[in-house]
Amino acid sequence: MTNDTTLFLGQWMRSPGTVGAVAPSSRRLAETVTTPVPHRGDPVIVELGPGTGAFTAEIQRRLAGRGHHMAVEINPRLADFLAARHPKVDVVVDDAARLPQLLEGRGFYKADAIVSGLPWAAFSEETQTRLMTAVTAIMDSNTAFTTFAYSFAKRLPPAQRFRQRLLDTFEEVVVGRTVWGNLPPAFVYHARRPREGMADPA
Repeated sequence: MTNDTTLFLGQWMRSPGTVGAVAPSSRRLAETVTTPVPHRGDPVIVELGPGTGAFTAEIQRRLAGRGHHMAVEINPRLADFLAARHPKVDVVVDDAARLPQLLEGRGFYKADAIVSGLPWAAFSEETQTRLMTAVTAIMDSNTAFTTFAYSFAKRLPPAQRFRQRLLDTFEEVVVGRTVWGNLPPAFVYHARRPREGMADPA
């Protein structure tokens, strides 16, 4: 196994409820989940639960030195690994529920894109609410939010509840095609335009 896979598996065994996967995401899934990263300008990109950096690397490739990329990772060992591998990324060891404060402390108030690797379906409804409130607080009508889910679990009650939460939170929710090359196969949710009362207007 590669170093990042070994680390990821070890941290999953220690804390499966926060790591949420047994292996890093594939390059194909990373390409799909990061499609909203703007090709121009100096965008503010927020990454949640980056783990060992499968999505981080693709975000950095797309940014090519532009903008500000803040990655929020609650696991200190994964954060240290990520910071060493991607020194240009602003890696923060903190709870993603503090997104508005974390961005404001860096002089920003809104993100252009939010890329999430968090295990949403594994969270309690209370935790989902705290995190989604923080996410929508840093969005306007042009901000994109993407996250992924595993195909094998999409008919299970926790996954169904999270899908309904997305539909209740956003005016636009698009379900991408299954990425069969990922282990296990996964698909991406693309969401925009938080419903009235969920975020500040543009």
